Amino acid sequence: MSEASAPLKVLVLVKHVPDAQFDRHLSGPNNTADRADSILSELDEYAVEAALQISESRGGPKAGNTVTALTMGPEAAVNAVKKSLQMGATDGVHVTDPALAGSDAAATSLALAKAVERLGGFDLIITGMSSTDGETSLVPSQLAERLGLPQMTLVASLDFAADGSLAGRRDGDASSQTVQAALPALVSVTDQFDEPRYPNFKGIIAAKKKKIAVLTLADLGVSPDEVGVAGSWTRVVAADARPARQAGTVITDQGDAGVKLVDFLAAQKLL
Repeated sequence: MSEASAPLKVLVLVKHVPDAQFDRHLSGPNNTADRADSILSELDEYAVEAALQISESRGGPKAGNTVTALTMGPEAAVNAVKKSLQMGATDGVHVTDPALAGSDAAATSLALAKAVERLGGFDLIITGMSSTDGETSLVPSQLAERLGLPQMTLVASLDFAADGSLAGRRDGDASSQTVQAALPALVSVTDQFDEPRYPNFKGIIAAKKKKIAVLTLADLGVSPDEVGVAGSWTRVVAADARPARQAGTVITDQGDAGVKLVDFLAAQKLL
């Protein structure tokens, strides 16, 4: 990334999501996600890394650059911000309110937009390509629309162009394209961005001294009926547990295993 003198205020959106290594469940009358055993979304770690690299390209915190990690969710969601601070973000914000429970992408983008407007002054907003729970990929575009910002989606690398605008490379199956946007802008990055850094001991200790601001719906001027289940455009009407896997076919070799295997594959129309 090229050097530039003006410091940047970067906002990175992070989400506390159910750990993918465990089975996921819906709970409650509104079939919302059970968020026990949650972690910082893996895809959002790439967003944090992108934000830190942009800051470091201009001299980092010593040159006045800031990286603010913002999350929305219940009390435990603050852990996503804490992980971001351990990675190197300079400060954090936690939007939390009981009325936010069950918010879909539209309600989430509304609350986040109000939070960004309340905080103000950001030059760049960076998000992951999607969350690893809902996986809608809708929030970045909805947020950009609500804030009136140009957006670059599914970016694999970021750099500053000669004219001072931000340039992003988007990789397709057979080709890549470079897109540009003037700041302020919103960018979503893919998991092809540089490998996210691990928090080191120094970063973990330093994170304990960093500030995390808490904002409620009242702080944002948002009515409870605009978010949560009441304010969502979509909802889960019903959900059924995944059927148990049936036992597979076991072929015991008694000298004719090859024939039995061919017969099995033929019966499944795989030959």
